[in-house]
Amino acid sequence: MEIKKLKYFAGGQWIESKTDKYMDIYNPSTGEVQAQTPCCTEEEVNYAVECAKKAYPGWSDTPVFKRVQILYRFRELLEEHMDELTELVAREHGKVWSEAKGDILKVKEPLELACGAPSLIMGESLRDTSSGYDTTLYREPLGVFAGIIPFNFPGMIPMGWMTPICIACGNTIVLKAASMTPMTCMRLAELWQEAGLPDGVINIVTCTRNEANILLEHPDVKGVSFVGTTNVGRHIYSTAAASGKRVQCLCEAKNHALVLEDAALERTARGIINSSFGCAGERCMALPVVVAQESIADELVSYIVKFAKELKIGPAYDKESKLGPVVSAAHKEKVIGWINKGIEEGATLLLDGRNTVVEGYENGFYVGPTILDNVTEEMTVGTREIFGPVLCIKRVKTFEEGLAIMNNNPFANGSVIFTQSGYYAREFAKRTDGGMVGVNVGIPVPVGIFPFNGHKLSFFGDLHTLGKDGFRFYTESKTVTTRWFDEEEMKAKEVDTWDGSVGGDLK
Repeated sequence: MEIKKLKYFAGGQWIESKTDKYMDIYNPSTGEVQAQTPCCTEEEVNYAVECAKKAYPGWSDTPVFKRVQILYRFRELLEEHMDELTELVAREHGKVWSEAKGDILKVKEPLELACGAPSLIMGESLRDTSSGYDTTLYREPLGVFAGIIPFNFPGMIPMGWMTPICIACGNTIVLKAASMTPMTCMRLAELWQEAGLPDGVINIVTCTRNEANILLEHPDVKGVSFVGTTNVGRHIYSTAAASGKRVQCLCEAKNHALVLEDAALERTARGIINSSFGCAGERCMALPVVVAQESIADELVSYIVKFAKELKIGPAYDKESKLGPVVSAAHKEKVIGWINKGIEEGATLLLDGRNTVVEGYENGFYVGPTILDNVTEEMTVGTREIFGPVLCIKRVKTFEEGLAIMNNNPFANGSVIFTQSGYYAREFAKRTDGGMVGVNVGIPVPVGIFPFNGHKLSFFGDLHTLGKDGFRFYTESKTVTTRWFDEEEMKAKEVDTWDGSVGGDLK
């Protein structure tokens, strides 16, 4: 089979890289290399920024209503190509069909939000802030943004979280696509072209961290949006912010769910299965830890083990599969290493997914659902992000003990409680450190009109992605104060020291 070599995208053109280094893109279901993507050179990354800068004046001067008309056309193309894009996600990432489709649907959701840009970036005004003075606030684009993308959501993150609001506000963008999963992002760029987006508004490169660092300090890049690990996020935030850029870094998580003794146990267990093993655990809103009240822990765990064993493991693009492979051989070994670490630390292995083999797909990167019980706070397996289909069970006596364990974690993306008690649900929502809270909802990601607001080491920055925060991140405010002189004022010999900047006048 001939392995396709991908190109990078700059200035509306697909360009063959001059690099001699290409990175393999695998089909995780089979373990076969299906394409290669270039490690773009520093000159090529700089060229992508140059193209975005060149496109910015014309795009930012395009009326916002005309900009969103292109977004509407792109939305129609997204609908038309839904199955094609779903299969592409499945084949390059390993999400099973329903999850891969969800990845593309999560492009559509922020896109629809961005279509509301005419009202969402609308400014404010006040007549007679002082006598005869009027003040208007405008929200304006900044210029070129950079988006640095992880492997786990090749559609949603670059073309949902980052691009629609950014360009609807009048900016241009350079996307550094994940080298393991760039094909969905690139195909979506082709659809943007088909929708009529001007050349250079969106640009895509693939490269290593060394070349990507250019985007953090480049004088023409005004802001950086990143999703990935906390160590890298900390580096990106400190480097880009020191260069005067606005930055949002969405990082790791170790989301916990507290299950109280009054919870609907069977339904709760099914929700936990979906949250813990969906997307093979490769999402920052996975649910890798359950904190169970001891009085119901044994019964709850028995349900979880039973339902986990029922998951059909198979190739991502088989619509019968309920759990697909992880993204790469290296990531598989990393996840297995964490399972081994948990056993060494003293956890009880209830379900072992390390030796999972799918008939006919023996070289695929499969890890079966794995459950570790009796995990304590001293075990790193229960506090560090694994990013795989591994569920840890912690046992507590009371609500207070459970909440304290959850808030002791350095990450705070999501936080969940399963209970039928309104009192405990309210207390939990008020006192948890988690930025996105679920009450009997295992994956408490809000719809895109709300921000994706992680806390603690799960986020570095001030403005989150999506919601009104997203529009604030991709715009800056400008106030204009106006005074028109009448005939008497034209003859004035003195001007007030504050010249109308004190509301209501100085008297």
